Amino acid sequence: MSEYQKIKFTDGETGEEVEFNVVEQTRINNINYLLVTEDEESDEETAYILKDLSDDVDSEANYEILEDDNEIEYVAKIFAELLDDVDIEK
Repeated sequence: MSEYQKIKFTDGETGEEVEFNVVEQTRINNINYLLVTEDEESDEETAYILKDLSDDVDSEANYEILEDDNEIEYVAKIFAELLDDVDIEK
């Protein structure tokens, strides 16, 4: 089992805090994206793509879970190319 960097994500609507494992990161058109998973002990993990909305002057990163289907599809293809051994399904 590989060790992932962990980040804490706070849902802006509910205030709930979730810890994610960062599987991969990429930068597209000057926007940072993270491919993350929750701690699960199964072969099929649920993955999320987080989009960085923070400004250069912000002291902390401001990520949101990507919800736009077209953007998800495009970014997921990039992550699939970066991770040869991982299948990403919508």
